[in-house]
Amino acid sequence: MMMLGECPLGLCGSWLLEPWAMGFMRAGLAASLLAGLSCALLGVYVVFRRLAFAGEAMSHTTLPGMVIAQMYGASLAVGALASNVLTAAGISLLSSGASRRRGVREDAAIGVVFTGMFALGVILMSFGGSWGDFVHLLFGNILSVAPSDLWFMVCAACAIVVTLIALHKELELSSYDTHYADLIGIGSSRLRLVILTLVALAVVSGVQVVGVILTSALLITPAATAAMFARRLVPMMALSVVISWTAIVAGLYLSYYGSFPPGASIVALSSVLFVGAWFWRKVAG
Repeated sequence: MMMLGECPLGLCGSWLLEPWAMGFMRAGLAASLLAGLSCALLGVYVVFRRLAFAGEAMSHTTLPGMVIAQMYGASLAVGALASNVLTAAGISLLSSGASRRRGVREDAAIGVVFTGMFALGVILMSFGGSWGDFVHLLFGNILSVAPSDLWFMVCAACAIVVTLIALHKELELSSYDTHYADLIGIGSSRLRLVILTLVALAVVSGVQVVGVILTSALLITPAATAAMFARRLVPMMALSVVISWTAIVAGLYLSYYGSFPPGASIVALSSVLFVGAWFWRKVAG
């Protein structure tokens, strides 16, 4: 006879393993973890450098490239990446020399490029068929990730990790003290372009999971939560990844058993973790 409080091993195992018995759920989990890794790592630099608005802009400016890709049957990832590379280059070009009054402030450059690219995407959507054909671009469709998308996410995650390791010292120094980095010849403006380009890769991974509108949350919220508990970059990155993956796995369980949208569930749980961490910090002092 089963004692009170005991959980039948078969019942517990089936509850935990049931969602992953289906191939599309396993593919969705793999895609989510890869996107979460990329966004969580880059999100630390986005938060640390106060580039949250840039992250928001990069997620929204994927829209025109993805719309064009869908209209012509091309890869959505390639279309989104092309849009984001143009966005990163445009922001860097417009804001270069701002300190010498030869360019506009970076936040202004981001605002101009962000709104222009998103408006272009909306206009292109009106030429590409019904609005319903593009809903998955706005909110994501994690359960229909293609093998080619997974391979792109793997390559993007590898490129991000390798670049962050290779340029760790330069990126860390320029994040702490931009002026000193320029003084010793590191070139903070070039590193800013590197960060924006890597953010473009992370965002392209994210839009496959949670869509254009919610990707900025996947990029910023785990890193902002980690920043409450860590002050150095490397521990902050590790904690950001843990928080991101926790929200992803829990969000997919919530989506499967509660019939909620997967992308929205992941982002909602990320926000819940952030609010919980904020309250804990307030209480703990």
